Amino acid sequence: MARGWESKSVEEQQAEAAVPANTKPRLTLAEIAIQRRRQGLLLSRQHVLQQLEVAREPRHREQLQTALDDLDAQLAQLTCATADTSN
Repeated sequence: MARGWESKSVEEQQAEAAVPANTKPRLTLAEIAIQRRRQGLLLSRQHVLQQLEVAREPRHREQLQTALDDLDAQLAQLTCATADTSN
């Protein structure tokens, strides 16, 4: 059974290798940096949302909401910047 599984994995790898690598457009360094920044902001936003769900102190909730608003603003700015560069 292990051999059969192994051979299927090899077949899948060979099939993937047969697909041309040019199917995806290559990203520029700037586009990669923007994607990484966006992913970081989304992860931070998710973390703040999780903290906001369990926070009980009004001052702490206010700080978290301010942080969330700031992250949303940064994401919106990043989206606008991305739209400007793609046009």
